[in-house]
Amino acid sequence: MTVLSIIVAPDPRLKVNADPVDKVDGEIRQLMDDMLETMHSANGIGLAAPQVGVAKRILVMDVARPDEDPQPIRMANPEVVWESEEEVLAEEGCLSLPDQYAEVVRPQKVRVRYLDHENEIRELEADGLLAKCVQHEMDHLDGVLFVDHLSSLKRKIILRKLSKTKRMAAVGA
Repeated sequence: MTVLSIIVAPDPRLKVNADPVDKVDGEIRQLMDDMLETMHSANGIGLAAPQVGVAKRILVMDVARPDEDPQPIRMANPEVVWESEEEVLAEEGCLSLPDQYAEVVRPQKVRVRYLDHENEIRELEADGLLAKCVQHEMDHLDGVLFVDHLSSLKRKIILRKLSKTKRMAAVGA
């Protein structure tokens, strides 16, 4: 498996609307495995293909605690088929927005239909952290970052910090 480079915001590649996958074949499975390896090496719990520069509707997640066995989930073409009316406010972060966190409101529970790594149609009912994670990653497939759920002032502050960090890194400071 290969560890891929994670794109850091602001970057126009994170704002694309990803294309559907025709089918999950060997190439897509390899991308899913590489994305899981990348996500784990960055200590993340979710990663969407646009975050590694691939404009495809693919995401991976693993919300298992460090003391638990890995529980990887690989999804292609995920779609929410049901969401609860009950919402929850919870802190989110993102591998593409390092060291930035904010509280986001999302449905407490969702049911998602997707193609798994064997090209089989599956449904997953998610609650709590898994529900938050799958919604966050699905947002990436539509070019939406968690900061897009915030006020414009909070969003600008976070993106300005990231731009400054990127400029400083580029000049080696």
